Amino acid sequence: MCRAHEQLEKRLAHLEAECAKLRDENAELKKQLGLSEEKGQVPTSFDTVASLDKTSSVGKKIEVFQKLFRGRDDVYPLRWEGGGGKSGYSPACANEWDRLLCGKPRVKCANCENRQFIPVSAEVIHSHLSGKYTIGVYPILKDETCWFLAVDFDKSGWELVHCL
Repeated sequence: MCRAHEQLEKRLAHLEAECAKLRDENAELKKQLGLSEEKGQVPTSFDTVASLDKTSSVGKKIEVFQKLFRGRDDVYPLRWEGGGGKSGYSPACANEWDRLLCGKPRVKCANCENRQFIPVSAEVIHSHLSGKYTIGVYPILKDETCWFLAVDFDKSGWELVHCL
C-alpha cells in the first residue's frame, strides 16, 4: 500500500471517530433541548433502496428518491432549453409566463416582484421520474447545511489523492 493511501486511511479513521463523538454530543444536546430524534434523521444504510423492486409502489419509489436526493423543499430548479442550443436550470416559478404577473423577458426572474417558487412535492418528483420534465436539486439548505455529497471518480489517477 502506498504512503498516500495509508495516510488517507489513517485520516479517515480519525474523522470517523470524531464523527461518532459529534453524533453522540448532538444526540445529547437534542435530548437536553427536547427535540425529536426523527426530525433530521440521516439514513445510515441503503436498506431502503435495496427493498425496492419493480413491484414497489410509485409512492415508495418517490419516498426513497426524496431521501436520497434531499435538498431544499421550498424550491427546485427546472431545466429549460432555449434557442441556439442554450440550456440551463432556473427556479421553478408558479407565475412564469403569466401575462399579468411575469415580466419576462424584460424583467429577469431574480428581479421579479411576483416570483413565487414552487415547492418540491410528490407530484413534481413523479413528473420528473416519468420524464415529463427534468428537475434538479438545490443541495444547500437555508441553514447552509447539506444532506449529500457527490464525488467524481471518472478521471484517471483519482485514487492518487494527496493530503494537503
